[in-house]
Amino acid sequence: MSSSLLRRFTVGFAALTGLLGASLAGIRAADAVTVPILVADVDSGKVIYAQAPTDPWYPASITKLMTTYVALDLVRQGKVSLDSMITISAAAAAEPPSKMGFKPGTQLTLDNALKIIMVKSANDIAYAIGETLGGSIDNFATLMNETAQRIGMRDSHWYNPNGLPDPRQWTSARDMAVLARALIRDFPDNHDLFSISAIQFGRAVMANHNGLLGRYPGTDGMKTGFICSGGFNVVATATRNGRRIVTIVMGQPSPRERDVKAADLFDYAFGQSAGWTSPTLDALPASALPAPPDMRPYVCGGKKPPAIEDGPGALTAPGSAAQLIGGAAANSPALAMAAFNNPALRARSLPPRAPLQPIAVWIGRNPAEGQQILDAQEAEQKAAAANSRAAKLEAAKARRLAAIEAAKQARAERAERAKAAKEATKEAAKSAPKAAPKVAAKPAHGLPHAASAYTSTTTPSMPEAKPGKGLSKPAPKSAAHKPPAPKKPAAKKASADE
Repeated sequence: MSSSLLRRFTVGFAALTGLLGASLAGIRAADAVTVPILVADVDSGKVIYAQAPTDPWYPASITKLMTTYVALDLVRQGKVSLDSMITISAAAAAEPPSKMGFKPGTQLTLDNALKIIMVKSANDIAYAIGETLGGSIDNFATLMNETAQRIGMRDSHWYNPNGLPDPRQWTSARDMAVLARALIRDFPDNHDLFSISAIQFGRAVMANHNGLLGRYPGTDGMKTGFICSGGFNVVATATRNGRRIVTIVMGQPSPRERDVKAADLFDYAFGQSAGWTSPTLDALPASALPAPPDMRPYVCGGKKPPAIEDGPGALTAPGSAAQLIGGAAANSPALAMAAFNNPALRARSLPPRAPLQPIAVWIGRNPAEGQQILDAQEAEQKAAAANSRAAKLEAAKARRLAAIEAAKQARAERAERAKAAKEATKEAAKSAPKAAPKVAAKPAHGLPHAASAYTSTTTPSMPEAKPGKGLSKPAPKSAAHKPPAPKKPAAKKASADE
């Protein structure tokens, strides 16, 4: 083997080491699922590297590449133009983030709408594109499926234009490579649409979610996507020395690891040549999987959810959960996550992003009309805020007056109750019976001997006085203490003495 071939083999093997890592340990594990990865030459369609390229997978917002192809195809057919107006319906406005948040009834050109969905990945705008161009979401989904079949996509089923979770909507890495090549081949004048680093709406600047743009040399597109059940996906293209490579990476646990793997794959692919023995995209065999695996337990099952690009919402698809792995791994969350946390991958990083070059977008037919609409909306918001403040102040004033009136009424009621109580007390005093005068208590014992000359004394020598002679009758004696009757001669003597 020559030294140049050996060096090329060594570089390629080193680049893939970070991708496969510990995957070989669990390759025979039951129910293990391989995360889809595909690298192909854009011009020839030759496959440079692939693993699980035709396995079904939830696309998330890379769906918007299909939406864009249908829209540009309608423009090419003359049925619409890039200046055609897209209307935000109430249903579109209700779609979850990522979104622009325009009010129902807002209009913008198809050109601006496509720029927004490629950079901001706005679900409300993609939904509005589908409704406006298809007449309904179902009709637009029919257009998506018909177009997919026509350009050679075999594994895709489309039901909405923005990629929000739907258990029926899936694609494959192979189909996304076919779509990327079709976009580049059929719409060369619109390829700049996929490499916009940022858009500016009013004073707001929104950067592209594609972390390879401005960080990996030669990157010129295309689109990222994320839902919990599909993980972090990317369809990326890069050009070096006139050669363009497309790389598809799916099911990653974070945007950083997705971007790092894509960069490693580009490094590997630009060092390889797709020889005559390399298979084409059309020659890749069909997958044996009946439906996509659900990556939610491994991507969003932890305590701290990952950064979400394309809005909340996660999909729990029927069937058993897949293994989050670089190649394949055992049926264990710990082993699955270890495949993505190997030292080679942790140490890998991309350089800082180049300065953004925002492209202006607007609502309405042109920037002037858009500014008028924004000014009117701002004035309306200010008026609504002023009315809200005035209403709050009026309500606060009414509450204060009500509180003062309630306090006054309470005082009056207390005073009335006190007056009534006082009157009741007076009436009760008038109607109460007068108390009888107190009578002096009769002494329990007779007067002392010195108090009166007529004190009765009991002396054996003194005869009893007869009543009627001015003397008080002594109290009767009890039978037990009856004194002996006086002798008659003594009575006669007392009578003579008087």
